[in-house]
Amino acid sequence: MLKKLALRTLLPLLIQCAFHLPVHAADAAVSAEAQDTARYALATYPEAMIGSLAKMVSFNTVADPAVSFESNPQHTDFKRYLQQEAQRLGFDFHDYGHVVVIGMGTGSERVGVITHGDVQPVDPTKWARSPFELDRTSEPGKLLGRGTEDDKGPIATALYAMKAIQDKKVPLRKRVELYVYMAEESDWEPLKQFLKTHTPPDINITIDAEYPVVTAEKGYGSIKLSLPAGTALPSGDAPVLSSLTGGFFGSQIPEDARATIEHATAELEAQIRARAQQQQGMRYTFERQGTSLTVKALGVSAHSSKPENGVNAISMLADALNVQPWTGTQAADMLSFLNQLVGTGLYGEKFGQIAYRDAFMGPMTVAPTVLKQHNGELELNINLRRPQGKTAYALRQQVLDAFNGWKAQRHVAAELQVQIGEPWLQTSAPQIPTLLRVFSHYTGVADPQPVAIGGGTNSRLFPNAVSFGPAMPHTVYTGHSEHEFITEKQLLLNLQMYTAVLIELAK
Repeated sequence: MLKKLALRTLLPLLIQCAFHLPVHAADAAVSAEAQDTARYALATYPEAMIGSLAKMVSFNTVADPAVSFESNPQHTDFKRYLQQEAQRLGFDFHDYGHVVVIGMGTGSERVGVITHGDVQPVDPTKWARSPFELDRTSEPGKLLGRGTEDDKGPIATALYAMKAIQDKKVPLRKRVELYVYMAEESDWEPLKQFLKTHTPPDINITIDAEYPVVTAEKGYGSIKLSLPAGTALPSGDAPVLSSLTGGFFGSQIPEDARATIEHATAELEAQIRARAQQQQGMRYTFERQGTSLTVKALGVSAHSSKPENGVNAISMLADALNVQPWTGTQAADMLSFLNQLVGTGLYGEKFGQIAYRDAFMGPMTVAPTVLKQHNGELELNINLRRPQGKTAYALRQQVLDAFNGWKAQRHVAAELQVQIGEPWLQTSAPQIPTLLRVFSHYTGVADPQPVAIGGGTNSRLFPNAVSFGPAMPHTVYTGHSEHEFITEKQLLLNLQMYTAVLIELAK
């Protein structure tokens, strides 16, 4: 029955029953001590915080598959900077390898703040300045750089919230611990192993998502379609789709895609141009070399958990090319799969029976993210973000049914790999009313309620963990995009809210 209920309504009632807290706890006042310290933080530390963020951004902490974590100087130097910054600010520092913990206070009870210091890959050619140099001038009011929103901005904010609390000598009953994990974007296994021997705090907030409070996350899934190495291109003068590629990494809505057509006639080019012009948010370039035509598509990158924030270049290019039947090549078969089962929608509407939604978590999203040649094969990776309401077995079977139907119709040799992750729901964290109260106080939003997101955070691995920022609801989340930023205004608002929240949770 629980999965059939509107959890947005049910969640506050569950909390009230479990902890005897009023459903509208957000109406209660934030303590004067918390407000005063937050004002002090705002008046004292904006530039120091931004300076610390600038230094963090300067470290290229993208996971490098060719270099081990322990041998990667960018990760080592980033951790060394965190140690120096923590000790300069008066905090203790503990290095556990992939995890560092920065602590304030000595209470036996603890409050955890969960972040990560690694970042996603980046294409430097798409940035006005280096993505590893904090850019305050290209777009006034914005702090541009890889990690500014995800997750180095939150680390700097948490450090200076803690510093303000320490300066004001606020008496805290609980110790505050800032956890910085160094492989959140690539490998959760080291964190899982760490938590087998390390006892985390009983109360935790993750600052790697959005406000007001995130209590549910969709399950991460993937579909990989592999088409075997093709034979020689068909002979003759008929147009042939010889290549189709796009995307950058698996959790980014692809901004770029390209196709090459041999023996492309002027009429065919005109048809593709006309279809492309009907699309919103796309730009195309057409380059000819003899009878060969290359079509380059430029969309808008975004976090793959929020495909609505981007424009998917792979999907859109496939649609633009859908002006005639294509046969005889890997690329032609891939184009057929994209147009028949994926389309330009976001929710799997064309993919057999896989589309569904949950009243609280929202719809499943289906986004092709990477299309590339690999060892002669043409591979397409599709990212799924699925809510509760359907079993992994049922969803997997529906994916395979749709694929097998297409495969039989197309008469093509193809393989499909499907991985289905589980959605996550937190219903028992006692700090939820406090977080909602602080958010309401500093934003003026009346009666805020918990929300669900498509992304997955380390909240899943910590007890009583929920996410609290750093992004505002109903705004475009820029992490994982080629235009990542956080506004100075938002960074300062976060500083006030994190300062107040840590006092309210730890006093």
